[in-house]
Amino acid sequence: MGAADLERKETELELDLYEQYGDLVHAYRYIIHTERRMYLANGHDLKVCTNDAGDVYFDLTVLDAWVWDLYGQARFVKQARILTFKDVNIEELVKPE
Repeated sequence: MGAADLERKETELELDLYEQYGDLVHAYRYIIHTERRMYLANGHDLKVCTNDAGDVYFDLTVLDAWVWDLYGQARFVKQARILTFKDVNIEELVKPE
């Protein structure tokens, strides 16, 4: 498989993810962004922690989630735990009436 084939395959995967996102976003309560991934989730638990060296990190658990991950094995997960030293952004989605 050449570079052009790989690029075409990656573009197809991204388009598929985008279409899934559009179909599913209305079914979730939160959109959560981390450095590596984006999640649609119906629940979350975020803890701000400090390690022994005094560095702050985030311990995030997402519940009933869809994961935007091009190469992940599962897009729908019951629960996922994310540990990161980078920013975490959690937005509550507005449901149409």
